[in-house]
Amino acid sequence: MESRLVVGSVIGAIGLVFDKMLAIHKKHGPFSFALCIGDFFGLLPEGNNASDLGRLLGGELKAPLPCYIMQGELPLPDVVVEQFSQKNGELCDNVFLLSKSATITTVEGLRIACLGGTYKPEVYGQSRITHGFSSPYFTAQTVSKLLSDTVSTPMPRASSLSNTSYSFVDVLISHDWPSVISEFSAVPLPSPELCNVGSPPINEIIVKTKPRYIFCSGGVKPPRFWEREPFTWTDEADRVSRFVSLGAFGGEPNDGRKQRWFYAFAITPNVQTTGESQMPANATPNPFIDSPRADKRPFEAAEGGNYRWGDVERPWKRSNRGGEQGKLPLGYRCKRCDGTDHFINACPKRAHPPQNYICKICNNPGHFLRDCPTRHASGDTGGRKPRKGYVCRACGSELHYIEDCPIVQGRYASNNNRDHPERGPSREVGPDECWFCLSNPALAKHLIVAVGGECYLTFPKGQLIPTRSAGQHENMDIPKVPGGGHVLIVPIAHFPTLNAIPSELRASIHNESSKYQGALRALYASHGATAVFFEVGRVSAKGGHAHIQAVPVPLSLEDRVEFAFRDAGALHGVEFDQEELDELPSGGEGEEYFRVELPSGRRLVHRIRGPFSVQFGRKVLASLLNVEERVDWKTCLQSEEDDMTDVLAFKTAFAPFDPFC
Repeated sequence: MESRLVVGSVIGAIGLVFDKMLAIHKKHGPFSFALCIGDFFGLLPEGNNASDLGRLLGGELKAPLPCYIMQGELPLPDVVVEQFSQKNGELCDNVFLLSKSATITTVEGLRIACLGGTYKPEVYGQSRITHGFSSPYFTAQTVSKLLSDTVSTPMPRASSLSNTSYSFVDVLISHDWPSVISEFSAVPLPSPELCNVGSPPINEIIVKTKPRYIFCSGGVKPPRFWEREPFTWTDEADRVSRFVSLGAFGGEPNDGRKQRWFYAFAITPNVQTTGESQMPANATPNPFIDSPRADKRPFEAAEGGNYRWGDVERPWKRSNRGGEQGKLPLGYRCKRCDGTDHFINACPKRAHPPQNYICKICNNPGHFLRDCPTRHASGDTGGRKPRKGYVCRACGSELHYIEDCPIVQGRYASNNNRDHPERGPSREVGPDECWFCLSNPALAKHLIVAVGGECYLTFPKGQLIPTRSAGQHENMDIPKVPGGGHVLIVPIAHFPTLNAIPSELRASIHNESSKYQGALRALYASHGATAVFFEVGRVSAKGGHAHIQAVPVPLSLEDRVEFAFRDAGALHGVEFDQEELDELPSGGEGEEYFRVELPSGRRLVHRIRGPFSVQFGRKVLASLLNVEERVDWKTCLQSEEDDMTDVLAFKTAFAPFDPFC
């Protein structure tokens, strides 16, 4: 499945964003193309922006991959509009300007719709023409053209686009937000003004085209990053849509944090949903269908004034609801079947799901998920009743979800703070279950390197550094530490995270761990490498055992380590704070976190508040060392004989540096 890149408003910093895109393309790609949403050129002409524009159109600035740009809230420069007219959208090699109402299809079959410009009620309703690039606004004719066009104007031969038509689109890009997108979402908005912004016409576009991804670049000034939960279209076999708003490149920080300005996503074109696809666990009701604020008919602008201020009556206001007898408003059309003789609530299609549709709650045909008779059934602990086949990971029950499990609930203390609940102690894990307890008879003792008073040093199963494929990696910058050098520092006492260690024990364990870290730095340095240490502090229902991973990185890559973590963090929504090295690791006993100590001596920590991959640190370093095939430790397992050979080589090299020998 190919990945694509989306970039927020560039605002004229074309050369800088191309450099960043190239770095992201090399590190996290490859990407087949980039969608540059919002204002690409900014206010022109002046200073550097004008210079970058001239260099771009003159062929001096090269885009690192095909880039499809659009109009945001500013008029486009005359020279850009002229180039667009002369070259049918191709401004220069790899840079293509989409029209204000464009529907394009890639050669892979990915269908993308674009609505350029911004919404102004008096312009939208009064204008009788489709505004061009010289105007920052779109009109009713712009929206009508977008909805009626099945294909775009043919793109230039250098582009990756072809002419094909489908019922819906895979991706919708616009500058403005839809007006109801925040309905039903539990994700906090980055700015309170976003509750009351948005363009009603975009609601209609989304209802008609049902895009699987919606990307926007506006909202408020400066633009903010916000990603809402997915929502589904139950009448289309649970087609899933996702919404992402991006910050501007180089935009102002929000609450001291830089705004995320790019987003990578993978999508398979031409997916025909069958009703058997897995509904996302965090899916919300559809704000465009179920919200009271959603338009109940296609949006049409009022002539003259503005109904919001009371000088014009709402043309679609009706005196009665669907299901009651009464006259339909003039021009009313049912959103489900486009019929003109009934309200949407009385639509015949509403009660009859498509053939082969199976309800995901009860696994029976004949009704939509919303009409399922068991939809509101309760589990044995009072929460929602799980779907058939679900098993709680904490206790193995099939009668409740894990969030309603008594074991998990018992770990949380009530402190009247929903955003930061205090965790109780983790469930006890017996020695026959824990991979890292020395008392476990099944512990892989042949991997142990050294044992101190509070901690021990051991190889992981399936270390990241390759030691048995020298030929495959001979031209790569792989650390030359004997035995590979990827080891773990593990407290002997069982605690789920380093932060969970009681205060009376934390100092001694931390001091011994620091001595092991110092010894590893010295060993790595003697073999032309530096050390990266990281810990994933997760408190799971199954318990866990705290440990720090130590990975050698060649000195030639030392300056790239922090960038690698921050760049990967930006890509996956992982934000870092800095900790002082002379302080003990901070945080509450039940707090979950990811901590990395860099070769530069800086220590970064991410407070885990949502989904987080426990393999994040390994993925970053695998990408940095160009050994992505070793991300999964299970694929790196060796025979016990090979493991012992690596351990012996490392122990011999480590002996002169062992602080406890």
